[in-house]
Amino acid sequence: MRTINVNTITENIKEMCIQANHFLADDMDKAMKHALETEEAPLGRQILDQLQDNLKIAAEDMIPICQDTGMAVIFMKIGQDVHFEGGSLEDAINEGVRQGYVEGYLRKSVVGDPIIRENTKDNTPAVIHYSIVPGDKVEIKVAPKGFGSENMSRVFMLKPADGIEGVKEAILTAVRDAGPNACPPMVVGVGIGGTFEKCALMAKEALTREAGSHSETAWVKDLEEEMLETINKLGIGPGGLGGTTTALAVNVNTYPTHIAGLPVAVNICCHVNRHIIREV
Repeated sequence: MRTINVNTITENIKEMCIQANHFLADDMDKAMKHALETEEAPLGRQILDQLQDNLKIAAEDMIPICQDTGMAVIFMKIGQDVHFEGGSLEDAINEGVRQGYVEGYLRKSVVGDPIIRENTKDNTPAVIHYSIVPGDKVEIKVAPKGFGSENMSRVFMLKPADGIEGVKEAILTAVRDAGPNACPPMVVGVGIGGTFEKCALMAKEALTREAGSHSETAWVKDLEEEMLETINKLGIGPGGLGGTTTALAVNVNTYPTHIAGLPVAVNICCHVNRHIIREV
C-alpha cells in the first residue's frame, strides 16, 4: 500500500492548470507546425501563421493561449494500492483547480447553477472522471475545455444496421455543423459503443490521446485515417475561412455495446486542444 497526501494532488493540479493554459502540448505543437507546412490555401497559411504568432507570444509573456481558459476536466486513474490521506480527494482536486485559475490569472468561466448562472469566481467545480486500475501510481490528466468547441459536440444513437457508414456520416455531420464555430483546425474525438453516456466519455478522453497516434485495432485505425482525410476535403479550413486543414487529428475510442444499439459521440476541440498528463 502506498500513501499519498492529497496536498500532492492539489499542487500538481494547480501547476497543470497553469501549464496547459499557457503552453501548447508537444503533440499539438508538432501537428500545428505540420499543418503550416502542408496547408495549400494562401489564406489558410496566413491564419496558421497568425496562430503560431499567438502561441509564441503566449509562451513568452505567460498569457493564456486562448481567452477561453475552459472548464477543467480531470481524468484520474488511481492505482488500487494507493491510500489517500489528509482530506477529501475531490476537495483536493478542486482546490488545485481553484489555485491554478486564481493564482494563474486565468479566466473564471464556471457558473454554480446552469439556470441561475452566478459565477463561482474560481472556475470550480471541475468535471472529474475516476477509474481504478492495478498498481500504486496515480495518473492525472488535466484537459481544460473551452465551450466554443464543446457546444459543437453531438451524440448519435444509431441503429446497428447503420453500420460503419452510419458512423462515418455521423462524424461528418458533426464536423460540418460545427464549421468555423469550433475554431479549426480541430481535433475530433469519437466514442463508438457502450451506452449514451459511455460513448460521450470515450469521445472526451480521445481528445487527450497524442495527435498522430492511432488505435491498435485495424478497423479503428483505418477509420481514423479515412475520416481525417475526408474532413480535410470539406474545405472548412483554418479559422473556417477555407483551406485543406480542417482537422489535425481524428481519435476514436470504442467499447462493447448492446445488440440493439450503436451509440456514437463526437467531441470536437479547437486547435489548442489543451491537455497535460502526469504520474504521481
